[in-house]
Amino acid sequence: MERRASLVGRDHQVGVVADALRPAGTARTLLVTGEAGAGKTAVLDEARYAVVQEGAKVLRLSWETATGPTGAATLADAVCGVLAEIQHARLPAHITAVRRAQSRSGDGGELTLLSTLGETLADAACHVPFALVLDGVERMHPPTASALQLMLRVFRPAGLPVVMAGRPVPRGPAGAPDLPTAADRVLDLPPLRPEEVGELVGQRLGRPADPALLAAVRRSLGPLAGNPAAVLSVLTALDEDDGLVDLDGRACLAGTEDDLRLTVDAEPLRGVTADGTDAAVALAGLLHRAELRLEDLHRLLPACAVLTADLGRTVDRLVRERALTIDGDGRLAFAVPALAAALRTLPPRRDVRSMHAAVVQTVAERLGPAATGACHPQLADHVAAAGPALNDGVAVPLLLAAAAKDARSYHPRAARAYLSVLRRLPPNYPATLGVLREAAELGLWCGDHAHVLGLGEPILTSLRDPGPTDGGGLEFATHAWGLSALHEHRSPYDDGAVAREVFARMPRAAMLAALGGRYGIGPLTPWPSSAEPAPDSGRLHDGHGPLPSWAELRTLAAAVGGHEELARAVHGLQREEVCEAAIGRLRDAAAYGDLAGALESVLGERYVHAGHSAAGRYHAMVRDYLAGRWDAALSAARGIERRSRACGGPGTGQLARALAAEIHCFRGDLVRAREWLDLIPGTVVHPLVARARLGVRYWSGQQDAALEEAWHDVRRARGSGLLAGTERVLMRILEFADETRPRQARQALEQLAALHAEADTAMTREALLVGRGVLDRDADGAHDAYRSAERRGDRHMMLYCCQILADVGDDPQPWLAEAARHMHVLSVGRPGRARLGRSAQRRNVPLPRGRSAREGLSEADVQLIRMVGEGGTNRQIAARLACSEKTVEQRLARLFQRTGRRSRVELVAAWLDGSLAGLGPVPDVPPGGAPGGAPGPGAGSGPAGG
Repeated sequence: MERRASLVGRDHQVGVVADALRPAGTARTLLVTGEAGAGKTAVLDEARYAVVQEGAKVLRLSWETATGPTGAATLADAVCGVLAEIQHARLPAHITAVRRAQSRSGDGGELTLLSTLGETLADAACHVPFALVLDGVERMHPPTASALQLMLRVFRPAGLPVVMAGRPVPRGPAGAPDLPTAADRVLDLPPLRPEEVGELVGQRLGRPADPALLAAVRRSLGPLAGNPAAVLSVLTALDEDDGLVDLDGRACLAGTEDDLRLTVDAEPLRGVTADGTDAAVALAGLLHRAELRLEDLHRLLPACAVLTADLGRTVDRLVRERALTIDGDGRLAFAVPALAAALRTLPPRRDVRSMHAAVVQTVAERLGPAATGACHPQLADHVAAAGPALNDGVAVPLLLAAAAKDARSYHPRAARAYLSVLRRLPPNYPATLGVLREAAELGLWCGDHAHVLGLGEPILTSLRDPGPTDGGGLEFATHAWGLSALHEHRSPYDDGAVAREVFARMPRAAMLAALGGRYGIGPLTPWPSSAEPAPDSGRLHDGHGPLPSWAELRTLAAAVGGHEELARAVHGLQREEVCEAAIGRLRDAAAYGDLAGALESVLGERYVHAGHSAAGRYHAMVRDYLAGRWDAALSAARGIERRSRACGGPGTGQLARALAAEIHCFRGDLVRAREWLDLIPGTVVHPLVARARLGVRYWSGQQDAALEEAWHDVRRARGSGLLAGTERVLMRILEFADETRPRQARQALEQLAALHAEADTAMTREALLVGRGVLDRDADGAHDAYRSAERRGDRHMMLYCCQILADVGDDPQPWLAEAARHMHVLSVGRPGRARLGRSAQRRNVPLPRGRSAREGLSEADVQLIRMVGEGGTNRQIAARLACSEKTVEQRLARLFQRTGRRSRVELVAAWLDGSLAGLGPVPDVPPGGAPGGAPGPGAGSGPAGG
């Protein structure tokens, strides 16, 4: 027989039910309860499967198929059906006795019938041991349930295990059946824990799920987040809607979280639509686009009394059933967002737009449109949702008043109001362009670049047909639109006639387009020669807002080039607060194409953090990469890729792809590294892409081709003015060519010296010192490079410096130990470890041993101990760590050996009582420290820099 997939999060419950089903000398009755979809039937089936494999006999009491009268007669028919399945000579006589008692039960002999049933089942279990299971007992007719309760409490069949399963039933009036009182034990199935939900999702999809997908599924289900049936229903709907995409070997959400829904046959959806679908669908449509309160339902009464009555009854019912919630202000919301999304997929029979308009019209007629918007700004969403169902005379003043009110308190709704009013106003009028500027300013000051991008249509319409002078409103909005496009990793503007006109009228727009190419966003274009401050640039509040001035844009662009050009640009800023440290952070950010980090360095306090934008996510990814948090960096790369695809494009985060390929390359997973690189077009010119390509190609066995292509990429980057980041490509060429191609290695060192003379950054200096350490065995220079990388927080560079110092330093062992520590944190794969082994062999010293208890526990070890302490099985832990169960067993075995504990219980107990507290992750460094009297490796690591 084919073994089925094991249940997730129900191991304990399956064991309890299996124990109850095994033959026993005394009668045992167990009731398994749980909400709909908790897995009661699955637990019964799994436990039954387990005991049947042991040779036990488990029979089902099929009360559902009875067609006669309810009560003891139904129970008797079901018992006779069970007895018919048991082959024994005594049973025909027992069946006859049951039928005889059943025939007399109509004359008040129900107790005699129940007594006969108990004796018959007990005798049958004595001669042929078996167990009974009853599923769905909450659906039993009350007379049948009362008869079963009486039989199990008074006429209990001795030696017959009975297991029932059903949903919890609220206590009824006196005399109502109460099956829990007839059970020896009630076993409630709790909701799955978050880690168990992750395991269930991975089991259903056949591959690990991205943490963002798991979080989205949990949020979409609300109180049903731990319900197995609800989770599986959402996953089934995702399959139906093609809502999943594979990235980095993990299943990721292809669309938005609003798309997550239950399937049409899901139990929660059937419960909501049981008493009619129309009102529930209309309610879901209303709540999707706007905030709805109880008072808004009363405002619908003049427009449609029948509809209002239907909605009122539906709201009352759904609130009683806890499908709908009402907060203290009377706001309605579906408790399970996936349920509302499922309702929205059903065909509506009512015009939801007219309902939105009716909610607004009643208040506007009483207060006037402008006063309505100021007093009730939440109605702006109803205006936007109503569309043409509401006339402009009411909509426009209401939206403007609501946007002005919400701009100070709740900017997302104000942004929606501005966009809605711009769709109604005619273009190229001063009032329209003033609103356009207000909307763009709001988006910039709030870091909401997605909103500013949403202004593209009215901006383009105004650019195609220039209107009267507007005091800089259109110019400001156009520049804000370009900056927001860069934040979303898109090339601003298009390549048609509109762009040429824009560049001719607004030089700063051309600067934004050219800036994107220098940070890996869009094509690389020459810097516009006409990019000088315009006479009316004061209209844009240069130096006072989040929009960079022309001098700041020039500084951002110069950061990727030589130091002389950057010095001239910084001098043009005419600001004293741009210190040397800020310039260093700017150069580091430029090397990685980190636009958000570069803007923060130049704008200072004026920069509004936009963590939800693609640039903000990539900034966090770069920080995680430099600090050695590579798993977090890969998660950020998947989020950037998924988000860019969800916006309708093939993905535009080229540098995030390159950095993800770099991480996989050094971890030894060349297949995934190539998958990321294949997403990058060959036309992309950036040193970070060249660096990743070189590593992947070289370690894939294409050494000659990899080096040749890398030299071509270096020439192309330098010819394009992209100096920042090129030093790492040259340093990698030197590393690969060191042993077999000494001429190329020396050439790379010469190029590094020339690059440092031209760029003069901390990173070029480090690369030059490391190159001299490799070729000229300059230990002091390599040590200086190590300390510089440590100040910048670049763990990967620190690892490489440790490897060089292990080769050329006076005492290799501290540096080998430090390199091993960095490799452990970064999970570096075989190529990097092989280099460390060669270094140890050349110096004739042993490699650092694997971690012992004295050497300490890593963060991964502590995480594993905590998951064991939470009761996680090896399978559950493997699902959370995205590894195999065998790997978990091996890691636990090493922990037992290192800590001297012999079991999981002892290990967790030692951690909880503090016995392992002194085993934190520390480097194994001799007391003398590092060569030259400097602080030992790993001391005082600074925070991750740009």
